[in-house]
Order: sequence, then structure tokens, then C-alpha cells
Amino acid sequence: MNNNEDLTSTDKFTGTMDVQEKLKFPEKELEEYLSDTIPGFEGNLLVKEFKGGQSNPTYQLITPKKKYVLRRKPPGKLLPSAHAVDREYKVITALKSVNYAVPETFCLCEDESIIGTIFYVMEMVDGRIIWEPTIPDSSPEIRKEIFTAKNKTLAELHNIDYKKIDLESFGKPGNYFSRQISRWTKQYIASETENIKEMQSLIEWLPNNIPGKDETSIVHGDYRIDNMVLHPKESKILAVLDWELSTLGHPLGDFTYHLMQWFMPEVEGGAGTQSLSNVNCKELGIPNAEDYIKMYCEQTNRKEIDNIDFYLAYNFFRLAGILQGILGRVRDGTAASEHAQERSNRVRPLAEAGWIYAQKAGAI
Repeated sequence: MNNNEDLTSTDKFTGTMDVQEKLKFPEKELEEYLSDTIPGFEGNLLVKEFKGGQSNPTYQLITPKKKYVLRRKPPGKLLPSAHAVDREYKVITALKSVNYAVPETFCLCEDESIIGTIFYVMEMVDGRIIWEPTIPDSSPEIRKEIFTAKNKTLAELHNIDYKKIDLESFGKPGNYFSRQISRWTKQYIASETENIKEMQSLIEWLPNNIPGKDETSIVHGDYRIDNMVLHPKESKILAVLDWELSTLGHPLGDFTYHLMQWFMPEVEGGAGTQSLSNVNCKELGIPNAEDYIKMYCEQTNRKEIDNIDFYLAYNFFRLAGILQGILGRVRDGTAASEHAQERSNRVRPLAEAGWIYAQKAGAI
């Protein structure tokens, strides 16, 4: 392999590397803090950086007896409300209390004097992280099992009573789409680097065409296969990761975001927005979008999902806003990943796809 283009997504994003210079911190101070804070923590700390983190820098902490994971806010200029690692810590800790598939958490440090930004530490869950939605090198039977497990695990999240695990203050019940559209519009504008006509059209159309029925559950916000750890050998999800965008919101917003992989336009490079739109799902053992929707509805006691075109238009807009935020961080020098520029080049095709589905939903 002689250049970055020859690498697969698995090569690019799997495993660890030496910590980038701009993301280094005083390791001795961290070691002393964790020795005083986490029962059984032992020193001789080695710190590595995970390759895959795009937003909140993520580190592997290696000690003689155990491995941990540290997630922190990135240093430097940040968008308002972004990189809320304290919220991640709160929701993961609450979900672990009801045995949902998340890592165990050990501490949240809001003292920025330790490593320069706030951070939290959780367990290192050993297993597989899959970066390709087609799950290469697997049989059709295994693929079907993994997609079934993904669907079931998301439905389990949406079925949890957030009030019973003290997450009533984790977000505002109701008006989820209105608030999300407003949030991502503001963050898109703050990060804007070029004028995209379709994005402007979505900003105008979406707030006035939100479907009427409202619901509230815990939502992950970025639920996809590369944000979970699978069992090393079984088709079982051991841990769902990357809860930065989690809140109280509409479960259908969360599910249809996950559903986007069946509708995603093909764009070269990067991870996390790959498409199933041009693959033979039946041959691979992957359920089609219709069957996947039916599976989710059965798990959540729904008859069907109406207004699917609106939800797809909304989610293309939202993802374009997220990736534009990454491009803004490249501009401002705070992006955590060397692949951030590559992924953010998808903003325009996502906006264009979003407007196509808005037109299917009645936009003119």
C-alpha cells in the first residue's frame, strides 16, 4: 500500500496509534489522578490514541493488569453544546444500571487542570468493531444474525423507561425534530465553508413539515455498526459506543437515521456513511429496508412507520450538518482525526440526497 487511498476503512480506523502531538496531555498527572480515583488502578501507564475517533479524542489507557478507555473534549475552539463528554458519561452510567449493552464507567473528571479538558474513563470492551456495513468475510447467515442483533439492541434502547433510570433531565421531552433542526441549522451555519443550495432549501422546508405525532425515548443519535463492539466470535453486541449525540428524543428520528444506510448515496472515502443502496442484500443475507423496518416495528409494538420520506430528508440534513461541523473543526484546527477532511467532503451529496427525499415528501 503506497498511499491512503489503498487502505480499506478497517485499515484506516481500526486499532490504535501514537498520540498525535496536538492531542497529547500530561500523562503523569493523569496517572496520579486515576490512581487516587479508580479502585485497583495501577500505574506504569501507556497511552495510545484510537484511530477512529472523529469528534471526541479517544485514548486507550494500558496498565500492567487492565486496559481502560478515556474520552475527552478536544482542546481549542469548540462549537456551542458540542463534545459533551459529561452527557456521554451520564447516559452510559444510567444505561449500565439496567444492563444495557454499554461499557462500565469509572469516573468523570471535570477538573480541566488534569489533562487540559474534561474527560471520563470507562472499561475497554474487547471484541470486534466492523467498519463496513456489508460485514466482509462473513456468511449470509452471520450477516443476518448481526443485523437482527443491531435492530433488537436499538429497539431495546427505545423501550427503556428513561424516567426509571433518572434521565428525566437528560433532554426536553417533545418537539424533538423542531429542536434538532434548529440545532443543526445553527451549527451548520457556524461551520459553513461553501454555499450549498440544497442545504439552504432543507433549512427552510424541514421546520414547516414535521409530522404531527410526538414520542419521547432515549435516543443514541449516531447508531451504526462502527459505533458498537461485537463479540469476538458470536453475533452479539457487547457494547454500544459514542453517545455524544444522545438525548431524549423521538425514537423514529433515531431509527430512521440508522436506516439511512439503505438509502445513502455512494461517495468514495471515509467511514460511517457507507451505503447499502447498490449491493445485493438478498445475496449477502442482509435484510432489505422494508424487512428491517418491519423487524423494528415488531420489537417496538408499532404497526408501521408513516412519513418515511420526511424522516430520510431530515436525517440527510442532520448528517450533512454533523459532517460540516467536522469540516469547521478542520478549518479551526480542532478535528481529532486525520481523516476528518475526507469524511466532511460528503456534505454536498448528503444535502442533495436530503432535498430529493424532501421533494418526494412534497417539497417544491
